[in-house]
Amino acid sequence: MLAKCFGEFMGTLVLILLGNGVVANVLLKRSKAEGSGWMVITSGWAFAVMAGVFTAMACGSTDAHLNPAVTMGFAVSSGHFEKFAPYLVAQLCGAFTGAILVWLHFLPHWRETPDPTLKLACFCTSPAIRNFGANLISEIIGTFVLVFVVGAIFSKSVSASGLAPGLGPYLVAALVWGIGLSLGGTTGYAINPARDLGPRLAHALLPITHKGGSDWGYAIVPILGPLIGGAVAGSLLGAISHN
Repeated sequence: MLAKCFGEFMGTLVLILLGNGVVANVLLKRSKAEGSGWMVITSGWAFAVMAGVFTAMACGSTDAHLNPAVTMGFAVSSGHFEKFAPYLVAQLCGAFTGAILVWLHFLPHWRETPDPTLKLACFCTSPAIRNFGANLISEIIGTFVLVFVVGAIFSKSVSASGLAPGLGPYLVAALVWGIGLSLGGTTGYAINPARDLGPRLAHALLPITHKGGSDWGYAIVPILGPLIGGAVAGSLLGAISHN
């Protein structure tokens, strides 16, 4: 289990370093990518997922969940929850560490960026229109799509059709890209409690120049919504697999 947890830690670290890195690249002042937009952000997150999954696998986690909602979904689907708590800790620690590396990488740019909301966005998500119910539903739907389609990609039916070994991480990356392009504009598509909570904690603790608050009033949405969405998707996957 230790090797698996190390894989989850390293994979999530790379996920956040590259994922939040692309957000910082686009939003922070005097970055050469400043203002390059949503397509760059969604593409960067897709590549971050691909890199994170391969890293997790190479470092010991063949599951390569990188996401407590995915772990929850597969736990509900299989009825085995023994991985949930250790993976959750590893994923949170990896996300926190990855966020620290983003801060270090862009160190001179925090001072050059006067808007504290842009700085916060380089760490965690926030809604376009703040409405608890609507925001929660968005996170539930986005995460349901993530977990359910990941389950479909690695299902026996798809594997039997001749899915090439090693293709899975590319397909998952394409899925996350699609979720960002189609559903991400409402809440910034956290779809991952560790991805949001770990960096939000880092934002609260790091000495970021002229930062604002960490918006803890919203933080429950990208935690609760993905866990609900993952559990619902896992229930459906479990029901389909038993038919």
